Amino acid sequence: MAHANVAFTELENREGTEFANMSEFEVDELNLNNQICSEPFFEDIVGRSPAIQRVLEQVAIVAPTHSTVLLHGETGTGKELIARAIHKLSSRRNNAYVRMNCAAIPSGLLESEMFGHEKGAFTGALMQRKGRFELANGGSLFLDEIGDISLELQPKLLRAIQEQEFERLGSSRTIQVNVRLIAATHRDLRAMIREETFREDLFYRFNVFPIEIPPLRERREDIPLLVSYFASKVAKRMGRQIASIPGRAMAILTNHAWKGNIRELANFIERAVILSRGDELEVPVHELVNSPETSFAVAVPSTFRQAESSVIMDALRAASGRIAGKGGAAERLGLKRTTLQNKIRRLGISKASFCQ
Repeated sequence: MAHANVAFTELENREGTEFANMSEFEVDELNLNNQICSEPFFEDIVGRSPAIQRVLEQVAIVAPTHSTVLLHGETGTGKELIARAIHKLSSRRNNAYVRMNCAAIPSGLLESEMFGHEKGAFTGALMQRKGRFELANGGSLFLDEIGDISLELQPKLLRAIQEQEFERLGSSRTIQVNVRLIAATHRDLRAMIREETFREDLFYRFNVFPIEIPPLRERREDIPLLVSYFASKVAKRMGRQIASIPGRAMAILTNHAWKGNIRELANFIERAVILSRGDELEVPVHELVNSPETSFAVAVPSTFRQAESSVIMDALRAASGRIAGKGGAAERLGLKRTTLQNKIRRLGISKASFCQ
């Protein structure tokens, strides 16, 4: 993807900078042309961690079907990007993709937005209007934040999903559609069922094929890729060029909690690009170092070599010392087994250092 290109070739020819003699790890992290998902259906979905790859595998499985998909994940994890990927991978890709944020529309207008209305159906209804279900006929309808739909509207939505039919407000004429539903929420719908604020039968209609979108803290190995991607994208939009990112800053970014997930990270990197006066990303690390959300077991690594060693040891600990195989450190880091073994030897990482 051209807009995700970090000008790495220029760095290789520089002397007297901390990037003049980059390790293999640094090359992997900064030269991103082949690391971002290049499949056009997964455009803008950045990552190679096992967590995000599992999500993309599920997307590839369910997309060709017409089944309803329920995306669950914290705010800012990229649920809409996943929904678009499902549509683009489906047989409906050439038809409409309609998005509706149920939390952004006042409850009194939600039914009209969803099913449409006739002229004079209510005060202010000056003309006939098609709803999102009708506009999405033959295509896909993405209902975001379904946990915010009122109990009063839920039975009508259940019928529209189950029977693929509805009436516009102010009309008795039944409209039939062929719509593929993709829903998303950050709420615990099962807890809402227990609290009787969400219908159980509606939940089961949505929950045909659930996909859990991981928070950023569960895919930290993707943070360097995301940082470089956002820095390049924003810099291009502003007519600038970001060629390098300090290793210490990258280590701090990788260890921050990012409660707002990818959305928070993207906004932070945009601010960093604005603050940057040269071609090195000037990250306002003081905002993160002084934040309780940044947790380090030891002092922040001051070099890329230390950061690399720390990341590898974390992966080895999580894999109980296993390098190869499913769930091994190589898979967790998105590396080949032999590449990881070479890195371990080069960095002098011993078994004792990650079995503490």
